Amino acid sequence: MNRLLKTILIFFFLFSIKTVFAQNIKISGTVTNKNNQALDYASVALIHLPDSASVALQASNQQGLYEFSNVKSGRYLIKALMMGYGKNQSAPFEVKDIAVKVPSITLAEHTQNLKDVNIISKMPVIDQKADRVIVNVEQMNTAGDNALEVISRSPGVKLDKDDHIVLKGKKGINVMIDGKMSYMTGLELTTYLKSLPGSVLSKIELISNPPSSFDAAGTAGIINIKLKRNKMQGFNGNMNTGGGYGRYEKVYAGTNLNYNIGKVSTYLRLDAGHYNSYNRLTLNRTIEEEQYNQLNFWHPVTNSLNYSTGADYFIDDKNTLGIMVKGYTAPEETKVNSNSINYNAAGAKIGGTSMFNPQSNTEKNHAINLNYRLKTDTLGGELGFDADYVRYDNSRNETFTNNYLDANDQLIGTPIDLRNNGMGKVSIYSIKADYTMNFNKTLKMETGWKSSWVKSLSDVRFDSLKTAGWITDPGRTNLFLYNENINAGYLSLDQSFKNLQIKAGLRAEQTLGNGSSSGTNTLIDRKYWKLFPTLFISLKLDSNNLITAAYRKSINRPSYSSLNPFTFYSDPYTALQGNPFLQPSYANSFEFNYSFKNFRILTLSYSVNNGSIWEVVYQNDATKESISRPENLNRTTNFYMATGSPFDVTKWWNNSTEVSAGFNRTESAVQGNGYDAFSWNWSIMSDNTITLPKNYSLSAYAFYDSPSVSGLFRSLGSYQLNIGAKKLFWNKNATLALKVNDVFNTSKFRANLEYNNIKTYWQNEWESRRINLSFTYKFGNMKIKTARKRQTGTSDEENRVGKN
Repeated sequence: MNRLLKTILIFFFLFSIKTVFAQNIKISGTVTNKNNQALDYASVALIHLPDSASVALQASNQQGLYEFSNVKSGRYLIKALMMGYGKNQSAPFEVKDIAVKVPSITLAEHTQNLKDVNIISKMPVIDQKADRVIVNVEQMNTAGDNALEVISRSPGVKLDKDDHIVLKGKKGINVMIDGKMSYMTGLELTTYLKSLPGSVLSKIELISNPPSSFDAAGTAGIINIKLKRNKMQGFNGNMNTGGGYGRYEKVYAGTNLNYNIGKVSTYLRLDAGHYNSYNRLTLNRTIEEEQYNQLNFWHPVTNSLNYSTGADYFIDDKNTLGIMVKGYTAPEETKVNSNSINYNAAGAKIGGTSMFNPQSNTEKNHAINLNYRLKTDTLGGELGFDADYVRYDNSRNETFTNNYLDANDQLIGTPIDLRNNGMGKVSIYSIKADYTMNFNKTLKMETGWKSSWVKSLSDVRFDSLKTAGWITDPGRTNLFLYNENINAGYLSLDQSFKNLQIKAGLRAEQTLGNGSSSGTNTLIDRKYWKLFPTLFISLKLDSNNLITAAYRKSINRPSYSSLNPFTFYSDPYTALQGNPFLQPSYANSFEFNYSFKNFRILTLSYSVNNGSIWEVVYQNDATKESISRPENLNRTTNFYMATGSPFDVTKWWNNSTEVSAGFNRTESAVQGNGYDAFSWNWSIMSDNTITLPKNYSLSAYAFYDSPSVSGLFRSLGSYQLNIGAKKLFWNKNATLALKVNDVFNTSKFRANLEYNNIKTYWQNEWESRRINLSFTYKFGNMKIKTARKRQTGTSDEENRVGKN
């Protein structure tokens, strides 16, 4: 496989060198405003004369530059336009045998009513950029979908058995909301994303190899979720409401309000939902010659509230001050039933257990960000400061009633009653400064510093019901504290040539952590620092062909909860346990992309993760207990390749299809024995939109994933089909959408665990098949004026709350 990868890379390298040195005629220039400031993402067209045919079209870059290559001799002119500005064109010019430098084209700023704008082109669902893949969610039918379901439909994204996000076959993804870390992973992140309606998402950015200005954490990269925010002048907004039904009911509603006038831009977003759902976990375990078949049924009812508000104050053309406050709360009432039936080698029933576990749980997250931006020069230099505070709280109140049964389902002894009043808190403080300086139009420097302080607390208090009443169970009670300080600095240089762009960076991170567990008398003390280089290369062969390559070294630190050595039982035979001896894992990732006219021809991704953290199950054949514990595995290898992008089959049918293949391998000593599992796998995803007359449209989405290896799990194949319909009315300000998810009820996670004395079949099902109806309406001022160009603050906080 390595030889194949090297051969492909050498081929494209030689092809690139040949193309670069080939003789071609180029046309270049810049697009600016009346203050001679560069305008990025302006549409620039090369027009042939005298027939006025459009030869090529592209967008200007961050320096306002555009360049057309391989232009044939003839007479031409350049046309440029941009939303919020007028349009303009150059004087006609001749192209013969030398490059042409077109004088700068200036666009005048103006206000325009959107109702008078005839938008001809439609934004694609999937947009392949040089450094990321952008999913334009507003072009999708998201009726009844939550944010996690929308993300799972993105190219290269899958969900594992616990609904954790896997990108291009790799775990360790960091999720950002509007450019700021979500501060959550694992169950907490899953719960939050499920509580967020898909209709409030604007874009999803998939960044496999973030540059040095981002935290080195996240071995699989970053997913940045951009929520809808209208930047039109005056007062405007939108509202959405909807409901769905599968086995149980779901209802949600929300609003997004914006007020932008003069020097102040403000917004408020509120979303509330009621979700009644279920999960069914089937575990079939073979222990020596006996069979233990277990069925766990979770029935949670969640009422969630998400809020976000913020304001930007433009002091003058150079200074901007901002504040953002956001959070969510999700109280949940859950009923859990667990039943296990045990059989001997002859297949005769020998006993079983049953458990009833009602729960009252609440999860809360609140965050505040203060940011300041200063434009230091006219070349795009900027100095930024961010200060963040995040508080995450959860409470857990539950009771357990365990019954042990004989072969005739008769109760053995008296039921065992337990109760737990637990809570967890994580506080994060962070400050950071970033400075960007452009030495000239082709050389750019970025540097910065960040420090964060984290305090994590987990308090579990179990009581047992005895004759004398409720008595504290010391074997199930634990107080875990963990404190961590991370300091980081980075420097990167970005150099652009005619067809080549190179960006190299280096980030240094220092980690200081200490913790203690009262239940196990364990102390944690760790101090280390590491260097993390990054390298990005972008080669533009001509106006249609683009090649990019990237390298990144990254770290995946253990989550705070995974260091807690305490054992948490979910039923009499199944438990989770932390590991205070967990060490961070390190990954080296390489990626190569080739695109033609923004169509992705090929993506190649290769990564090696040393010390990757995966769950390892320990089975006690005598007590029949299975305890899952995170451990560092020696080495995991991931290879991924894919092709596919959106394209118009006809004027009324848009198709986005991705075909991918991968190779995953896990090599490690597990419980003292060698383990080596690997497999090739493939998948296909297709998203189709058919536009009908009178603003109707139909959609169909389907995927298939073949069997694969994920850590110690050997997962089986799965597939799903969604269909929907949508209608625009009231001058396209209102949308009514109907959707059926998982038409054939086939979406489920199935896997086998086989190593040492472990032989388990695992199947997790959820309420994936359901019908949903949603309504959205946008209102307010339809005047648009381009806002001052600025970069919103980012706070790359640690993303490890609750990671497994």
